[in-house]
Amino acid sequence: MSRTRTRWRLSLTATALLAASFLAPAPVNAAAEGTTAEDVTAEDTTDYAITVDPRTAGARIDDTMYGVFFEDINRAADGGLYAELVQNRSFEYSKADNGSYTSLTSWTTTGAAKTADDDGRLNARNRTYLALDGGSSVTNSGYNTGISVEKGKVYDFSVWARAEGRSALTVTLQDADGELAEARRVTARGGWAKYTARFTATRTSATGRLTVAAGSPVALDMISLIPRDTYKGHGLRKDLAQKIAALDPAFVRFPGGCLVNTGSMQDYSEASNWERKRSYQWKDTVGPVEQRPTNANVWGYNQSYGLGYHEYFQFSEDIGAMPLPVVPALVTGCGQNRAVDDEALLQRHIQDTLDLIEYANGPVTSEWGRKRAKAGHPKPFHLTHLAVGNEENLPNEYFERFKKFRAAIEAKYPDITVISNSGPDDSGSTFDTAWKLNREANVDMVDEHYYNSPQWFLQNNDRYDSYDRKGPKVFLGEYASQGNTFKNALSEAAFMTGLERNADIVKLASYAPLLANEDYVQWRPDLIWFNNHASWNSANYEVQKLFMRNVGDRVVPSTATGTPSLSGPITGAVGLSTWATTAAYDDVSVTGADGAALLSDDFSGDASKWTHTGGGSWSVQDGQYVQSDVAAENTMVSAGDPAWHDYDLHVKATKKSGKEGFLVAFGVKDTGNYYWWNLGGWNNTQSAVEQAVDGGKSTLVSKAGSIETGRAYDIDIKVRGRQVTLLLDGQEWGSFTDDKPAEPFRQVVTKDKKTGDLIVKVVNAQAADARTAIDLGGAKVRPKAGVTTLAAAPDAVNTETEAPVTPVTSTFSGVADRFTYTFPANSVTFLRIRKG
Repeated sequence: MSRTRTRWRLSLTATALLAASFLAPAPVNAAAEGTTAEDVTAEDTTDYAITVDPRTAGARIDDTMYGVFFEDINRAADGGLYAELVQNRSFEYSKADNGSYTSLTSWTTTGAAKTADDDGRLNARNRTYLALDGGSSVTNSGYNTGISVEKGKVYDFSVWARAEGRSALTVTLQDADGELAEARRVTARGGWAKYTARFTATRTSATGRLTVAAGSPVALDMISLIPRDTYKGHGLRKDLAQKIAALDPAFVRFPGGCLVNTGSMQDYSEASNWERKRSYQWKDTVGPVEQRPTNANVWGYNQSYGLGYHEYFQFSEDIGAMPLPVVPALVTGCGQNRAVDDEALLQRHIQDTLDLIEYANGPVTSEWGRKRAKAGHPKPFHLTHLAVGNEENLPNEYFERFKKFRAAIEAKYPDITVISNSGPDDSGSTFDTAWKLNREANVDMVDEHYYNSPQWFLQNNDRYDSYDRKGPKVFLGEYASQGNTFKNALSEAAFMTGLERNADIVKLASYAPLLANEDYVQWRPDLIWFNNHASWNSANYEVQKLFMRNVGDRVVPSTATGTPSLSGPITGAVGLSTWATTAAYDDVSVTGADGAALLSDDFSGDASKWTHTGGGSWSVQDGQYVQSDVAAENTMVSAGDPAWHDYDLHVKATKKSGKEGFLVAFGVKDTGNYYWWNLGGWNNTQSAVEQAVDGGKSTLVSKAGSIETGRAYDIDIKVRGRQVTLLLDGQEWGSFTDDKPAEPFRQVVTKDKKTGDLIVKVVNAQAADARTAIDLGGAKVRPKAGVTTLAAAPDAVNTETEAPVTPVTSTFSGVADRFTYTFPANSVTFLRIRKG
């Protein structure tokens, strides 16, 4: 998960999937779903045709094809999948986690109560505790609206306490309307010890509060309330775990993401001065929970590590999925971009990785296998795949370290597949360099990540068609279009047909991220949404579930007709913008291909030619057009005619201050549809041309590089038809041709070896029905097929209270060697055709 892509986290507006220049055929004599082959006369016509070749063996589909990626983002762990109901249970929150935090965040106190960090603590790795005087109390507010309980359910309370003599503790659970369960009393005595109690909820409430009151002075730590009823009894919130399990994922990638390759690579010890901003290191997260340190989460909150590596392994086993951990490579990413040069530290991390494999697979007689057994799991977890690093943007430095990890792992555990990666984007200089290094080193598998617009996913169904069949395999570890509407899910479904068609290259794929608590969101879109009392499936979830549960074992080669290609030149006005930066622009000119002047502005007067559609503060200062709000993002101003085409744009731009560089736009149709050359983006580490379609962006070309503050740059953009050439200070920086069609009709056919079923999967991502002639190539089939259909309005979104995107099952009785089927507008359809 790349933290630098803030500008890509945009919700899509309610517009059609296809640009106006696409031509979508209207259905002619469209047959009803129940139409049989005999009902179709010679005068009937079809809009599309699918031809299947059952006699040719296509790519074998591994049973690990689709899985899930879990990262603690959007409160996915604490306040999410981890069933703990008490927030900040060990009083470890600090400003290192979030500038607004204190050790009493989520707590209120009465009487004399204060937190302490001294030698009286519970243990060295759990450094802060609460001291309560007699007659004082402390109350926790949980997550979201409060602590959620359900009538009749049992909740286990525990606390670690230390008292000089004896201290009676009264524990209550209530909301604004009164008691939610009968109060409980425990008596603490002597040194630190764990005390427990059990509550049975008498009412259902999502606004509960847990209070611990002391009769006499006492020290408290690790105050906990967990439902007795967790997923398979292993401490995970049941509804969320069940939704993940219902996907039937083949693997679980964990724990990140940016958690893995950001922050300090030091450990949590006196030697590091108890470093709080650390990369996710697995040894911090196993063993008794009261001995696990907390850590600053890169997404702006605290992670308790109550959900740690042992729990990830256990959950993977519980849902029948392969565990796939990711370990730090000692090159930071997600906008930090630092290579750690400390050989001793590198070797420690390599040894930690070897120890991790032993923890997962070692016998109980081994050091780490014994610790796994002590945690309650004597049998191995059967780890087979492990990834080193995540989205490193320094490919040479990353790969130098990756090779050392791989050599050490292969020497001791030759059966482990060690996975490399290709950086944070689908293309560009980092991607190209990383792939070159991976190919040259004969790496087994490369992890690719990308978050792009629906248009990009519709345009790139063929992405893996041209990959080297003898090179490394692909793990698509993170991907998503930029929204949770049904049209986003449709574009992802269309792309997934290409993943399956290329199953000899793409061996693993997981949508990202998995979970989002609606009140703590750092990233959109997300697969499963929830709050403290409910959870619901996104439209994207429903697509993922259909594909995961209808994979098949082998691709059956098939071809399909398509819709007309994109035509006409790139058209649009021009624009200027900034992102968390102040900048000055001057000498703007737009000249037609025939030499005619379309726009000229040296800002010697006012800025009346420009329309301000974004944020920020623009004004003419000393003959320049200046955006002066350093915190503002997406500050677009535009000028000209949206019908302009075939022109040359010249701009002089100067960065004045801030995190990034500047942005020059062309082909501007409106606020959600344009191209811009983003110079010095991603915290001033790279430049790229991005295309915005309906608010979602995709990168068309990118290169590493930064923009100097105070230096004036000459920027020239030449637009000819659909070809664009970009020049920086008179030198060609790059070029591209935007002529790939966003094909709305995609299909793939697979075969289920166990049942013999042909599974015909069709995506129709347009507003017209697709009446389709299907030729099964002589396959012997039964006349009836099971049908599962997802169909909804393009902008439909599932919520806590409504689920307009829900699969519908039916039966189709018209199957034959050749038959016609009408796929509804805006739909994903799975036909399971039985062997005859």
